[in-house]
Amino acid sequence: MTEALPTLWFVLIAVLWAGYLFLEGFDLGVGMHLLLLARNDTQRRVLLGTVGPVWDGNEVWLITAVGATFAAFPYWYASLLSALYLPFLLVLLGLIFRAVAFEWRGKRDSDTWRNRWDWAIAVGSFTAAAGIGAALALTTTGLPLDANGDRVGGAFAWANTSALLGAAAVVLFCLVHAAAFVVLKTEGGVRSQADRFFRRVLPLAMVPFVGWALLIQVRSGSPLTWTILALGVAGIAVAYRASSADRDGWAFLGLGAAMLALVGSIFGAVFPVVLPSTLGSAFDLTVQNASSSPYTLGLMSVVACFGLPLVIAYQAWTYWVFRRRISEASIPAAHAVVPL
Repeated sequence: MTEALPTLWFVLIAVLWAGYLFLEGFDLGVGMHLLLLARNDTQRRVLLGTVGPVWDGNEVWLITAVGATFAAFPYWYASLLSALYLPFLLVLLGLIFRAVAFEWRGKRDSDTWRNRWDWAIAVGSFTAAAGIGAALALTTTGLPLDANGDRVGGAFAWANTSALLGAAAVVLFCLVHAAAFVVLKTEGGVRSQADRFFRRVLPLAMVPFVGWALLIQVRSGSPLTWTILALGVAGIAVAYRASSADRDGWAFLGLGAAMLALVGSIFGAVFPVVLPSTLGSAFDLTVQNASSSPYTLGLMSVVACFGLPLVIAYQAWTYWVFRRRISEASIPAAHAVVPL
């Protein structure tokens, strides 16, 4: 049983990252769409209203994924975050700017004021998505690590085509995932613009994600992971067909399922390696040599059995409560905050 715990936690961490991309994906995409889809302030407020009740809860999945990596695979955590110190710093700054902008955007009735915060949300969302995409791509394609798990090279040794591919994959996925979510959650002009964006951009937008998955499959894929990849591509086709038939829910779920399948094929193909070394396979970090003690993993498993269902149940309840569509007619007039 104890030998299976590292594998179990590898699967759980993969699930946490997939859950983060599914939930925070449309969240980050909506932030970027403030500068792409919206034509006026009212439409921007409609977009913000779709994620206003849930955006901070979605970020819990990122915290949990990183925290679980720290506790279950401390060597993976140490090598990955130290080697990617600059990208993760940019991700953190992007998330901070987003959070501040969400809270402060409506505090003053000024177009200039709101425009600056809109840029902060959009740029922060783009930075976070690109940074997470680069980090996930590099943890599956490899970093220049020596025998001690330390990065070899300068501060930008991580900057390569794999990082760029991962960044493009996640940013573009967030944009189309958000468009499907906006179609599902809004009415009126914003919905029409998001629907057109989704149909026009979806086929090309998912090319980097599929390319990333194909790269991993060519290197270390198995018949099972190739099959999962094929299911992911089929999910993209289902999402496109559903959108053409005005089946909003199926389009959103189809694209989300496609992403989950692609992520599953990627993590499944690299297993049991959690962080490859580009300097030689002898320096690879695996589920066995990077994991915590059996006691730690066992204790974490007990806590997760109680904590994870509660988090999922709470988030499901939140989405159910705020399930109604939003339209421009439901947005009140902007007003300034008057100090007491």
